[in-house]
Amino acid sequence: MIIDSHCHIYPRKIAGRAVESIDRFYGGMADGCHLDGTAETLLLNGRVAGISRFIVHSVATAPEQARSICAFIAQSVEASKGAFTGLGALHPDSEDLEGDFQYLLALGLKGVKLHPDFQKFEADSPRACRIYELCEENEVPVLVHTGDFRYNYSNPERIARVLRDFPRLTLIGAHLGGWSVWDRALSALPDFPNIRVDTSSSFPWLSEEKAEEIIRAFGPERVLFGTDYPMWDPRKDLEYFDRLSFTEDEREMIFWRNCADIYQMTTGGKEEKVHVS
Repeated sequence: MIIDSHCHIYPRKIAGRAVESIDRFYGGMADGCHLDGTAETLLLNGRVAGISRFIVHSVATAPEQARSICAFIAQSVEASKGAFTGLGALHPDSEDLEGDFQYLLALGLKGVKLHPDFQKFEADSPRACRIYELCEENEVPVLVHTGDFRYNYSNPERIARVLRDFPRLTLIGAHLGGWSVWDRALSALPDFPNIRVDTSSSFPWLSEEKAEEIIRAFGPERVLFGTDYPMWDPRKDLEYFDRLSFTEDEREMIFWRNCADIYQMTTGGKEEKVHVS
């Protein structure tokens, strides 16, 4: 089994504009942006690559978008017939943040996705901490875009402060903990027991030796495979990962067991929760 832990999806009527916006934000570096950002294409391309389950989400760039995004993600999860697990959108400037949070829980969403660089807030700011408080109190994991050499919203030092201040929060630092600033991530993050990281949008910039160094620093038991759909062809990430020297047990942890444990996912059509020792 392979679970893709990091997938953005959009309604068909806005998917093209959303993908173009991502491409502009990252300066045209996403060579996979021929993918259209829809749930249907995610399923098709993922399954061609051998991926059977997907964690799906989107980002609220304004407070008033949060609930409609959550509703769309929940509808997509239902339509996927078990292939999708959904994360909800929150915005720290919401006038009813707790209400937004309770709404996503009522929809059955399994976590929260934040992108400080898109949403323009410092990851360790007081307004962001309101979200972490809710997630920690309710044992809800939060996936946070982490790192960008161009900005200082989500860099590893800010994430480290969040991890220190919310020790019971499960925080997944996207992009191996620090997109484009991986050495800073290695310095700031691995010692925190509540950090997890995903591999999305990392391999194109890292040598195989460096990628393995970073994964070993966090430990395979704290790493999730992810592709950052629609930015990349998932087959490229899988081919890259296959060249790394992990054992079969480590591969299983990274490919699906860690993700299934964090999001309390079911597998194989069974109703019971996946338990990871």
